[in-house]
Amino acid sequence: MSHEAAPSPVRTWLSTLPALLVLLLAVAQGTSEVVQARMLAVGEQTWPGYSEIRYDPKPPECDVDKIGADAKPKSADDAMLDDMFATPPAGAPAPDGAAPAAPTPDAAAPPPADAVPPAIQPPSPTAPVATDGTAGTPAAAPPKGADDALLDDMFGGAAATGPNTEAIAAAKAACAAEHKRYDELQAMITPSLKAFRVMETTLSAVTSVGRQSFEGWLVLLIAICAATASALQGHIGLRNVVTVMDSRASNLAQLVVNVLVAYSCVARYNLLVDSGLDQGSPTLALVWAAGFIAMAGINAALIARPDPSLKQGGSISHALLAVPLYCSMGFFASVWFLGFESYPAGVANYLDKITGQAGIYLQVGLYVWAGMMLKRTRVAHYLFDAIRPWGLAPELLAVVVLILSAVPTAYSGASGIWVMAAGATVYDEMRRSGARHRLALATTAVSGSLGVVLSPCLLVVIVASLNKGVTTSELFEAGRWVFLLTAVLFTIALIATRMGKLTLASPAKAVPAMLTESRKLLPYVGILIATVVVFALFFDTWLTEHTSALILLDVMLLIIVWDGLTSSPEDDGVGARLAGSTHETTIHIGALLTLMAMSVSFGAIVERADLMTTFMQWMSFNSPFETMMLFVCILVVIGMTMDPYGAVILVSATLAHVAADAHIGAVHFWMTVLVGFELGYLTPPVALNQLLARSVVGEQEDDTPADASFWRRHEDTLLPVTVMAVALLIVAFVPLMMA
Repeated sequence: MSHEAAPSPVRTWLSTLPALLVLLLAVAQGTSEVVQARMLAVGEQTWPGYSEIRYDPKPPECDVDKIGADAKPKSADDAMLDDMFATPPAGAPAPDGAAPAAPTPDAAAPPPADAVPPAIQPPSPTAPVATDGTAGTPAAAPPKGADDALLDDMFGGAAATGPNTEAIAAAKAACAAEHKRYDELQAMITPSLKAFRVMETTLSAVTSVGRQSFEGWLVLLIAICAATASALQGHIGLRNVVTVMDSRASNLAQLVVNVLVAYSCVARYNLLVDSGLDQGSPTLALVWAAGFIAMAGINAALIARPDPSLKQGGSISHALLAVPLYCSMGFFASVWFLGFESYPAGVANYLDKITGQAGIYLQVGLYVWAGMMLKRTRVAHYLFDAIRPWGLAPELLAVVVLILSAVPTAYSGASGIWVMAAGATVYDEMRRSGARHRLALATTAVSGSLGVVLSPCLLVVIVASLNKGVTTSELFEAGRWVFLLTAVLFTIALIATRMGKLTLASPAKAVPAMLTESRKLLPYVGILIATVVVFALFFDTWLTEHTSALILLDVMLLIIVWDGLTSSPEDDGVGARLAGSTHETTIHIGALLTLMAMSVSFGAIVERADLMTTFMQWMSFNSPFETMMLFVCILVVIGMTMDPYGAVILVSATLAHVAADAHIGAVHFWMTVLVGFELGYLTPPVALNQLLARSVVGEQEDDTPADASFWRRHEDTLLPVTVMAVALLIVAFVPLMMA
């Protein structure tokens, strides 16, 4: 990875401003969601029932006076039918041999057995009518006879009935209640409520639009930043671009892969348009295609006219190492989908899958931005100034850095993100404190590895959400022990490989000096505490894995402003610090997110071919020890080639059930997975965290003596790999021995 040290201001803003706008939109979206949620709570507390008056309530459609008004009294014909089919007196013989009707309480005493029923008389045309509009009835209605029952059976009910007075009364009561509630709500709509709800509903509408646009923002951010990284040759490779041959080999590989991926995106667009199925956004497919076409155009231009600042010549072997990692992943994925599955839209289909987790990947961008801003403040310098009075040997200082870095890593969610965000600061301060180049580089690369198992790491939350057999509380509890183990192992290794005496100043001298130096940190601590308290008290939003990116970025923006306003005139101001940090952020986001996007497509090959499950079945291991041995190897390889989020999804779909079948506990398995990933991120030939560390640190002079031992010459690689390998073996096999 290589990029210009000091691009022109115009070029800086042309490549940075679009990414800055997208990042600010993401910040504004997150902040508006927090504020709008709080406004809803305030509205409900101030005006109980606020949810009913966020908008003007609609008046009731019912009218109490009209309910039941259309119910008509019985006509003369209805009354005549009633008399014609009147029920004979109780005890009278029923026609056709039917059983006699049972007497009712209102019926008269039964007549003698030989009595003849009274003759049917025509009804009186002036039947009495009740005052409520219903037809009057005799004081003692005769019971139903067989004819009435027959009509009931034929027509499913009584032959003739009047209106249901109880139903009418209930309807009137309900209507009256609606009118009463409407009047109450109308009385609550005061001028102050109207002003409040205008602000709240407007913010709600803006938040809703922003939430629906999250996927588009992510794709636009990747496209802009990836094109910038291509223009500045900032993509992550095994070796930086140094010579003209490096540049041409790197850009030629990128040109081929970018054209293949752009073709896949166009194929996906056509597929979505032709099918008419709601399986993705055709517009997003076009944005992806436009981004990769722009990158291809930049590659073609750099092949034709290499950067004149590059060295002439070069070797083919070094040039191949300068090819970005995303090219290898994109090339293999494209060949698989085109050659083996005849599915041109395959790569683009998996590119779209990362938009389903747009919030996570936007957080990656925000964390990187916060780290680049931290690099341009005096916070790290003041923090190391406060530690420096203790006179710690470089090895002991490295232990302190590793432990302190675990907390922000837990909030950022992945070690690579922390290395990208704060690696330059860690390296610079280690060097200022007297650490040798290789030790400072090793500390930078491994600085985030200890915190991925601590609460509230988002990676662990994703593991628990994908696997019902394990909970976050179980994983975080086990993670504390894994953190302690790795911290102890690193301490032992650093002490064992030290080059000088382990120095430590007297507390009587160190404590007063530390307190004096710590005063310079008070404004920054105050900004941090005040921001967290404001979010907690005013917005009811606490610092968690879901909100840390937003809150910490707000903290860094305030610190940038404070630092710019309180620095000496010869130092950079607020604008220069913001421009410089955002420019670096654009390059790093483009490199990191492009690699993550391609790793998802590369992981699809393994998943769709079912390679790991088939291999495990072919090996047919019979014991947990044998299964775990294979797991250790596979997990390290996955960690070398994939981003953590995509890797967790892949392992959940392929290896988790194999571990369960082998009677390996879920918590034990996932602790092994996380430690195995971290070892993979530090292990050559890829060693992603090592590459990220070198990318943010840049080219630095190596002060290792020519006659140094093999360990000293490769301490930056051997120290992290050795410690994490021992930790992985302990985490993987000791629980099996104790079972």
